[in-house]
Amino acid sequence: MIKSFIKYIFQFLILVLLQVLVFNNIELWGYLNPYIYVLFLLLLPFETPRWLLLFNAFLLGLTVDIFSETPGMHTSATLLLAFLRPAVLTMYASRDGYETGSLPRVHYYGTVWFVKYTITLVFAHHFLLFMVEIFRIQDVFHILFRIILSTIFTSLIIVASQFFVFKD
Repeated sequence: MIKSFIKYIFQFLILVLLQVLVFNNIELWGYLNPYIYVLFLLLLPFETPRWLLLFNAFLLGLTVDIFSETPGMHTSATLLLAFLRPAVLTMYASRDGYETGSLPRVHYYGTVWFVKYTITLVFAHHFLLFMVEIFRIQDVFHILFRIILSTIFTSLIIVASQFFVFKD
């Protein structure tokens, strides 16, 4: 129990540091912005209680907001992701559900399942984040294009991490 708690604290810190120090400085052509810190929420165990999931999302979003000087934008987007996660997991569950003790990883459920799970939640996160950031009616197509490209880019990085970093 303590070992897994320390592992998740370490993941939290590494992903926030990577986001703040590396990925916040990446903006390709004004459209591609990777937000890989959401990987922390995506990889939490299936059995994580909803209150703890929302608390972790709040803490994660607030931490990124503090370092990025974006008051509440990342917090609201990560809370949406955490709120939708149980419904998305239910939507993509097999008839037998999820095995006890398994984790939402490519290793357990395959690449197709993980890609669908990731894209759905990353899209919801990016949708709210970019709408809150630059919402203007005249820029709606620009925002949608940015949401779609950033979702694809972030999802590619997250799925790649499953093969190179989170192999368990």
